[in-house]
Amino acid sequence: MINERDLLALMPAPQEVDWWQPRHEQKLAEKAAMGKVDLVFLGDSITQAWEEEGADVWEKFYRPRNALNLGFNGDKTENVLWRLEHGEVDNIQPKLLVLLVGTNNTGHRQDAPEQTALGIKTILQVLANKLPNTNILLLAIFPRSAKPTQKLRLLNDSVNALIQGYQDNKRVFYLDINQHFLDDKGRLSRDIMSDFLHPNASQYAVWADAIEPYVDKLMTDVKRDDG
Repeated sequence: MINERDLLALMPAPQEVDWWQPRHEQKLAEKAAMGKVDLVFLGDSITQAWEEEGADVWEKFYRPRNALNLGFNGDKTENVLWRLEHGEVDNIQPKLLVLLVGTNNTGHRQDAPEQTALGIKTILQVLANKLPNTNILLLAIFPRSAKPTQKLRLLNDSVNALIQGYQDNKRVFYLDINQHFLDDKGRLSRDIMSDFLHPNASQYAVWADAIEPYVDKLMTDVKRDDG
């Protein structure tokens, strides 16, 4: 018998917090006002923080590329699925979407790795339907917890071992940049992530530099169905 809890990561649902729906509406309006969206970042608080800790880096790397930030604090895979179902990528044709999600599934609910990975796979399937001409850069879930042997780090690592298999190197490309945040023994310091989860402001430049070759290539090498 299937446990309903095991399906939560796959079942589109909004967050039940007062700011969340207004942010969704604001993002729909922002998207419409942009006119042209060539780059999308989709995810949770780590992505939303491009608007705060990473704001200067965003202005340098992504604002000139017509980028839209669709990161929402606290989002799990089911919350991203709800947003996709309710128009956040409708009526745009970005060249590239950068997806980073899953750490709230493993952290808040401690979902089994297989469930978090299925949630991410479902997001990819929705994106394939809604954005068939968009390249997807699927990022490994960032490291959390100070030591590589701690439970939440191991959960994220297990999810990453599964989702790397979702790349087809045609539309979906997987990239693990976690080594940029860890020392040579796999430890995470407060200088990098003060809460062992969210990158400090200095790390948004590290993130941008690490993915830049891929962003540049995947925004240039876009295979449109119309040729």
